[in-house]
Amino acid sequence: MPVVVRDVAERSRYEVLVDGEPGGLLAYRLRGGGGRVQVDLVHTEVDEAYAGRGLARALAVHALDAAREAGHEVLPSCPFVAELIRRDPSYADLVPAGVRAELGLG
Repeated sequence: MPVVVRDVAERSRYEVLVDGEPGGLLAYRLRGGGGRVQVDLVHTEVDEAYAGRGLARALAVHALDAAREAGHEVLPSCPFVAELIRRDPSYADLVPAGVRAELGLG
């Protein structure tokens, strides 16, 4: 089951493909302002046919890694992404300090 995650910037989302077929998405919004760009990860969804195969995690990790590489901050509005960051604190530094405290990310 080859899995590929790609950024579809014109649709403001990451898509995951399984054997070339769409399997899910992670929608985002870019926010600019006086400092770093913020990527608001707003919604993750996976096609029911692929439930339990780790596609949501693959989407979230890809998005978080891409934000780190680009030097962006992350707003984890999506509950799935917020929980992933709680469980893997190596991504907590991407979240602005005030938001980190709100989410209990330490």
